[in-house]
Amino acid sequence: MAIDIPTLKERYIQTCRRNGVLPNNAILSGLLKAEVKKFCYETCSLEIFLHHLKDIDFYSLFGLCLELDASEIEAVDVHNGSSCILNGEYALELMRAINKKLRVVDLKKLSFGKDFLRDLSQRGLPCQALTLTFTHIRKLNMKGEFMQLHTLNLDFSSSITSFHEDCFTCMPNLKNLSLCETRISNLWTTIAALSKLPSLVELRFQNWLCCKDSGACSASSSVNSDNTTDSSDPNPVPYFGGLSVDIRELIDHNPSVEGVSRNLFSLNELIMDHEIQGVLEDSLDDSETEYSTHQQQYGYVEPLSNVFPRWNGGVHLQNEASFDTLWNQNEEESSVGALTTHIEDVSLKYISNHASPICFEKHYREYMIASLTHLKVLDNLPIRKVDKERATITYSEHFEHLPYRRKHKESVVSILQKREIKSGHIPGRNSSYPSRNSQHFYTKSLCAAKVGSSAWPFLHPLSILGTDMGDERTNFRPRQFEYHPSDSSLMVFGTLDGEVVVVNHEKEAIVNYIPSLGAMNSVLGLCWLKMCPTKLIAGSDNGSLKLYDIHSTPQRIMGTYNGAGSVTFDEFDQLTSVHVNSTDEFFLASGYSRNVALYDIGSGRRLHMFTDMHREHINVVKFANHSPSIFATSSFDQDVKMWDLRQKPLRPCYTASSSRGNVMVCFSPDDHFLLVSAVDNEVRQLLAVDGRLHLNFGIAHTGSSQNYTRSYYMNGRDYIISGSCDEHVVRICCAQTGRRLRDISLEGRGPGTSMYVQSLRGDPFREFNMSILAAYMRPSSRSEIFKVNMLLSSDYASECNSQQSRPINSMGG
Repeated sequence: MAIDIPTLKERYIQTCRRNGVLPNNAILSGLLKAEVKKFCYETCSLEIFLHHLKDIDFYSLFGLCLELDASEIEAVDVHNGSSCILNGEYALELMRAINKKLRVVDLKKLSFGKDFLRDLSQRGLPCQALTLTFTHIRKLNMKGEFMQLHTLNLDFSSSITSFHEDCFTCMPNLKNLSLCETRISNLWTTIAALSKLPSLVELRFQNWLCCKDSGACSASSSVNSDNTTDSSDPNPVPYFGGLSVDIRELIDHNPSVEGVSRNLFSLNELIMDHEIQGVLEDSLDDSETEYSTHQQQYGYVEPLSNVFPRWNGGVHLQNEASFDTLWNQNEEESSVGALTTHIEDVSLKYISNHASPICFEKHYREYMIASLTHLKVLDNLPIRKVDKERATITYSEHFEHLPYRRKHKESVVSILQKREIKSGHIPGRNSSYPSRNSQHFYTKSLCAAKVGSSAWPFLHPLSILGTDMGDERTNFRPRQFEYHPSDSSLMVFGTLDGEVVVVNHEKEAIVNYIPSLGAMNSVLGLCWLKMCPTKLIAGSDNGSLKLYDIHSTPQRIMGTYNGAGSVTFDEFDQLTSVHVNSTDEFFLASGYSRNVALYDIGSGRRLHMFTDMHREHINVVKFANHSPSIFATSSFDQDVKMWDLRQKPLRPCYTASSSRGNVMVCFSPDDHFLLVSAVDNEVRQLLAVDGRLHLNFGIAHTGSSQNYTRSYYMNGRDYIISGSCDEHVVRICCAQTGRRLRDISLEGRGPGTSMYVQSLRGDPFREFNMSILAAYMRPSSRSEIFKVNMLLSSDYASECNSQQSRPINSMGG
């Protein structure tokens, strides 16, 4: 027979007497309210408020909690206020003692600290609904027992940037997950983690709120596929919020652009909540990541355009912004926080607020719907059949599920077996994919299988310390780097202190070290010679230009170096770029001017200074890979120009223009294409023969005029990698279709470890390998070169007992 509430109360009071403490009034009040609920035939639930408890109350209350399972109390809800003084360990023990009757745990503005969060995450809780807002977790990793959990709310946890791969495997019954105003931004790792939730039906990264005449709206979370609500659910989940009217139905009744602009919209001012921007960050693994606020960079146009994907017209609204600026998905600089709809004199206001950065990723909504097929509600908007159909089409047009357009994952063993018996299947028409008889077919098949195995690739910081050469400094500060053209183990990097360091990046050992000798400042230009692969050109921002032979440069003797093994060229003031032609006869230099200098490598002389080649300074100059006289220039005047030395460059072969200043340009390995990167993620591929646009990669803009973007080829010319100096992500796109394959996010360790992409290169010898030069947001912190292997998962680091990944602006490539 169940223990009744009066008996529970009496036993609690007696326990308090034995322990020499007064009964807690909040507990007595809670038991009384539970008894009243039972008398009124309501759910007999007990509410416990942790902020009303002190450590002295623990032992008496612990005994009460142990008896709740055998009592007539049907459910226990635990709440926490902002001024809780109870020990976190005690709080967890109380909740675990309640056991299966623990229903709701609401820990808003948690103040228990890192140890509490670690214990909760690693051991779990038997509750059904858990709220952990304003938590200080960087990388979410919940491994404990959460078998009963069906609702998890992590809103306003602004420290959360990512998930561990198996973060949600312990929550098989989780139906509702809310992550509003977190710092989650990577679509691929997010989907990989959320795909471990087989019961997930409602997901929220932002709030789409509906207010009629500024009043509050309400809707059920239980939404069927036909947009009806299921009020008969005997075990309804706690309400997250939703829309009283599906705003997309308004569009279906009047789908024309003219009708929409005439009847539906006026803009309202941007609504943002900055209350949590000052929250200090902490982490469960003693690390943290700071992140620039995406709401400030992007505004709210992308979530809005994802909800209304068909609106790409050019009709002007009567109010504050033009229709094409607001809704065209190629332009995302506008800031929209609310919209007002007028239907039959009824005013409805819809506001998107508390959005996480992931909401501003292009085609975010379609990607989520296509990837999480069992989802029914996303960001308070029901998912209809037409939404799923549209998402499938958008996903196939803009995203690549597996490399080389492969449709399905294959095991490595299966591919190896096919290679042995010379069989295989070509996955669709794609000129970049080799025929079955090609030696590259099975290599690319193996790569596709390995890349698809994990959304978390293996990142490893290149550990090269100055102490390896006997220097007192503990580390170098790299500013530019280049792979060797013929030796797969070698790399050279130049530093902010003017040093040139040749390393074996496979063994992480210094091969040669060339000090600045006071002659060089920050090294911005590096280029290996191809015909004489022991030589390289190095140029610094103070104009210094030298040719080094790494086999002739003497090692350190008696604490000094001499200048043997190097050739000095005439200076090029404010240099930002150097490049050698395919025959090692000449090299070009450009910088903070409209001029380009041509040097003869054999004689060491400057042959010519080509003046006024652009209207603004020329950041990067590149020779073609196979034609020794052809080169391209990219300038912040928004033009890219192709030149031919045989024509004594008086006029360009052609000019191609970008909409923003060009940061860099490079030729594809076969010289068929030019890859042009302009400010703020404008990345385009041109036909090298005449400059016609071949592909616009359509990467979302941030709105920052200082977001300098650099892009290079990877896997020959199959893929491009692109990164920008205002962002901590590298994007990988198919160079044939423009579809996005993967994003790689950089994460550091320790306080102040937010990073951005300074430079990057695809490994010319290894498929799906690259290196990234990442710099920390704080100027005093060092920069690091990360090696990325997409064919290995991040788990490889721990298996090999390697270090975990650790991770200034416009100039140079």
